Amino acid sequence: MTDFISWQDLPKWVPGKTLLASDDLGWKNVGLRSYHYAGQDVIVPAMKDFMLVGYRAGVTPMQRRFDGRWTKETLSPGAASFLTRAQSAHWTWDEPVDVIHIYISSALMNEVASEMFDSVVSNVALEDVLRTTDPFITNVMNAFAQEAQEAGLGGPLYVESMTRALIVHLLRRYAMVRTRVECTAGELSPVQKRTVAEFVETNLSETLDLSAMAQELGMTPCLFARHFKAAFGTPPYAYVIARRLERARRLLSKSDLAIKAISADCGFSDQAHMTRLFHRAHGAPPAEFRKGFQ
Repeated sequence: MTDFISWQDLPKWVPGKTLLASDDLGWKNVGLRSYHYAGQDVIVPAMKDFMLVGYRAGVTPMQRRFDGRWTKETLSPGAASFLTRAQSAHWTWDEPVDVIHIYISSALMNEVASEMFDSVVSNVALEDVLRTTDPFITNVMNAFAQEAQEAGLGGPLYVESMTRALIVHLLRRYAMVRTRVECTAGELSPVQKRTVAEFVETNLSETLDLSAMAQELGMTPCLFARHFKAAFGTPPYAYVIARRLERARRLLSKSDLAIKAISADCGFSDQAHMTRLFHRAHGAPPAEFRKGFQ
């Protein structure tokens, strides 16, 4: 099944009054909405993302049919429920409640799981949890809600950090993880070496981090770093810097581009960054180096 619904479309199946939303705050791979719900009997279709529900006000008996069986609990402030992605569920409750929903993308869940287990994770599933009282989850949800309300400086970065910590907690206590078998020794094959070298050259002007390079080969960052060093004789970061310096050397000797433009084309954070590293590598700053070719 590929027609999973997005969390933005959830009100079509579970109508409620929106109290708070993160929709326009620039958060990546995670979203928040808070709702006031009257008692309902609803079926939630399979969703693209994982959903965590935190209960903020109201007390109600709750029944849920998940994976063919019913569970029943009483939900009150401080409790939380989980709904794994790609899984339809039937929910029914009688009394009005205020809730927070946290939605986490499968891409981020798998990425963090891959880093934790140092293996490519192909699937994460949350356990069938209708009610848990977990102070860590409650505190993180409240912090998300406060950030969505206040939209503080550096909000997306703050939320990403919290989300990663939340995912680690979920993976430790409430998740089932399936990994792909992956060799843990050796180095990159000739094809993999060529692929990653071409990827670096093509993207030198962009931000090149370990995760992006590892993803190009379908590896976890830790495994990729080990294999890369074995294959190239240098860590990925040092390799990228060397390629940037080589491109800068070539452009300085064969083009009339301004040094500031060269620093941007080579992916340095600014001209001063390039100058510092270039001087260290070639014994002269870029402007002086260029004079030798004029």
